[in-house]
Amino acid sequence: MESFDYKKAGVDLEAGEKVVDKIKKVVRSTFRPEVITDLGGFAGLFQPDLSVYHTPVLAAATDGVGTKLKIAFMLDKHGTVGIDAVAMCVNDLLVQGAEPLLFLDYLAVGKMDVSQVTEIVRGVADGCRQAGCALLGGETAEMPGFYAPGEYDLAGFALGIAEKDKIIDGRQIIPGDILIGIASNGLHSNGFSLVRKILLEHAGLKLDLNLPELDSTLGEELLKPTIIYVPLVLPLLREFTIKGLAHITGGGLKLNLPRVFPAGLKAVIEKECWDIPPIFSLIQEYGNVSEQEMFRTFNMGIGFVLITSPQSAGPVLKQINEKGGKARQIGYLKRCNVKDGKGDVIEIR
Repeated sequence: MESFDYKKAGVDLEAGEKVVDKIKKVVRSTFRPEVITDLGGFAGLFQPDLSVYHTPVLAAATDGVGTKLKIAFMLDKHGTVGIDAVAMCVNDLLVQGAEPLLFLDYLAVGKMDVSQVTEIVRGVADGCRQAGCALLGGETAEMPGFYAPGEYDLAGFALGIAEKDKIIDGRQIIPGDILIGIASNGLHSNGFSLVRKILLEHAGLKLDLNLPELDSTLGEELLKPTIIYVPLVLPLLREFTIKGLAHITGGGLKLNLPRVFPAGLKAVIEKECWDIPPIFSLIQEYGNVSEQEMFRTFNMGIGFVLITSPQSAGPVLKQINEKGGKARQIGYLKRCNVKDGKGDVIEIR
């Protein structure tokens, strides 16, 4: 009679142990002083210094990388998708004015490839270092027969903290306030179902193609990791009165900005104020996509938006640009009579 064990069923426990051994050092490199456990426990422990807060409030966010992972599979390049997983979560925490404290990742694979999984986790750790948060733990699940060979899913969860009376909720925003946009470096992690449909399926472009409009191959352009805005924006929150923040993800400026300002206002966006990266023009051209749909699907070169008073706009812009960001005044808020829904409260000129 044939004898079975877990390995014959497709789960390689030894490979999992090798991954843990390889990532120990890189994970520990993300630890903050508040981390009070080492790797290998059933749960990570984090002891925040609450003495610096009068009324601390926890903020939580979760997200995944999405179908951008298909590009990583096709190129067999996995070193940056971990940054995307972190960025999509910590940038959302930042919108509320919260400092990211810790991150947990969830990686599900069909078969444990030690090299691939190590590369992915190194990217997660890189994102955590950029955001200043600890990679406190995670889960790598080997699920034979569930994913195609070489494929996986990656998602994460982030926890942050904010002072209750400094939470940014948009209630102070008034007509005349200024929209400051910080540049993205391309698509970030949104709209890839449409991108793949247009560029790879419809246009038949190859990922190793060098297009004159791009400074890289198409594949390299599509895999650029999402910018983590925490180092640029968090110091601003301590120095200036920032009235509203928006992380421009799926839904673009059209759907994300209305989430952060009160009813009765309209955002006027002046698209000539910034340079739209060429990848968006390529998508629009090859797919015959309307401008409205482009601004409703993609970030169009603006990855994060701050809303400030006219008096604060200049100093905020100056500090972002001096710190290495690329920021522009991209519009302003005005009164609006729209009451039913917020679909018409973004005007793009």
